Amino acid sequence: MNNFIRLTKYLKPYWWRITIAALASTAYGAMDGAFAYFIAPVLNKIFVAKDLLIFSLMPFLVIILFAIRGLCRFANEFFMRSAAQLAVNDIRKEVFSNCLRLDLRFFQRHQTGSLISRVFNDVYVMQDGAGNIITSVFRDGISVISLLVVIFYRDWQLAIISFLAIPLTIYPAQLIGKKIKRVSKIGQERSGDITSILQEAFSGIKVIKAFGLEKRQIDKFAKSNEDFYHYFRKGIKYSSLSAPVIEIITSFGIAGVIFFGGKSVMSGRMTAADFFSFVTAMALVYSPFKKLLSTYNDSQRCLGAAERVFEIIDAQPEIVDPPHATALPHTQGIVEFKNVSFKYADNTILEDINLVAQKGQIIALIGPSGAGKTTLVSLIARFFDVSDGVVTLDSHDVRSIRHSDLVSQLSLVDQETILFNDTIANNIRYGRPDASLDKVEQAARAAYAHDFISAMPEGYETNIGDRGVRLSGGQRQRICIARALLKDAPVLILDEATSALDTESEKMVQEALENLMKNRTTFVIAHRLSTVLHADTILVMDQGRIVERGTHKQLVAQNGLYTRLYEMQFKD
Repeated sequence: MNNFIRLTKYLKPYWWRITIAALASTAYGAMDGAFAYFIAPVLNKIFVAKDLLIFSLMPFLVIILFAIRGLCRFANEFFMRSAAQLAVNDIRKEVFSNCLRLDLRFFQRHQTGSLISRVFNDVYVMQDGAGNIITSVFRDGISVISLLVVIFYRDWQLAIISFLAIPLTIYPAQLIGKKIKRVSKIGQERSGDITSILQEAFSGIKVIKAFGLEKRQIDKFAKSNEDFYHYFRKGIKYSSLSAPVIEIITSFGIAGVIFFGGKSVMSGRMTAADFFSFVTAMALVYSPFKKLLSTYNDSQRCLGAAERVFEIIDAQPEIVDPPHATALPHTQGIVEFKNVSFKYADNTILEDINLVAQKGQIIALIGPSGAGKTTLVSLIARFFDVSDGVVTLDSHDVRSIRHSDLVSQLSLVDQETILFNDTIANNIRYGRPDASLDKVEQAARAAYAHDFISAMPEGYETNIGDRGVRLSGGQRQRICIARALLKDAPVLILDEATSALDTESEKMVQEALENLMKNRTTFVIAHRLSTVLHADTILVMDQGRIVERGTHKQLVAQNGLYTRLYEMQFKD
């Protein structure tokens, strides 16, 4: 109920649509009661009083009545469902917005496909359910009320007999509804598994093709698809079971009405026209009543999806600005780690890290995979918060700096070339959306990307496709470097920035990076030692610790881990 009340709050901005729908549904429902009520006097006029005028007008009145009824139904469904759709659009936007505000730990705990499923599939179930629920409550609810008035007006004793069986339907309806909610929620989770498999398969299609893993992925998808069908089938079973169970129970009331009503007509206590009016109203009332019970099942599916959606909306980021965050629009770029340790769950990733990077210095981080190099630079950008110690930027704890100011001081070129399905110009502008095309071109020239961009059919306005699929690996990397060049931040982080480049491209980009590094604090993560030989300080990391530090010559002379790594790469 709390989730349903919360869902209805999203409808508040669209109250005028709901008002029109409510008025239309009131008219629609009242017509059912009016039809059942007036059928008795009309039948008496035609068949008892032989009124030919009423008889002649009857076909036209029926057509007009149903035309008005149809118009009311259209207005009810259109305005109610459009209001529900607008509310769900707001929910979907809020889910997506909150997802982007959450920190990296959240995305490490949740599969990408599962999140996509919640934003799309679960919200769609909410959309479909909310529209059906509110439409049915207004339209069918008012129909039931108006018809009940007619039924009790005609014969309250028969009315009580006809509805004696109704309370018996409550328990099975609740029982079936709970089962529908449970299997619907699990079914949505299985739908998320399917989305995850699709996302992984399509993004990794090159690896699948290269290793001939098509059958393995197909089998994996088939199993997940079968699991989804298993729970979807259960939902169908319970939904299909609901109506027959209700009909069987209500048939006792109908049988009682036929028996006792027939006796009343035969004894003269009730006219045949009044009994026909009563039976008509009773027959009409069962239809919207069954729809209301079916709506209860829809509400359980809707609420099962709503729970999963609201879990995302209610998720709170761990990385937030403090109440009185420091505004720091400009910095020199002096970065310091003081006794920094970092743990993820129970695993220690970094331990007792101490270093100072002055303005304009190049700090190189090398070491075996899993040594903690990427995690270390992630702490500067506050992708994670330290477990112990402090990371400072210009003597300010990064946790105290307003996050928007902090990220404005950083440029990142990651080992993953993350590009978006947009034009080349807009991909370069991601750091500075308001940059002119001239500035974009200057950055591209500095990254040695201008020549291949100019050779493309639409130049800088060429759309590069999903994740830059229309570019080579080296071209994608140079676009990312151009993006960092354009942002022009005082702190630069290069995480394997040249890993995807061939030798010729790497030479060009290294020259561009050397110009970019001037007067900037630069952290360079590299496996190829040839890219860091001229760094001011090289930090050798192993198992989350800095085990060696110094210049290239100093480290070679120490004959330690750096020397072994150097000899392995340059032994020829």
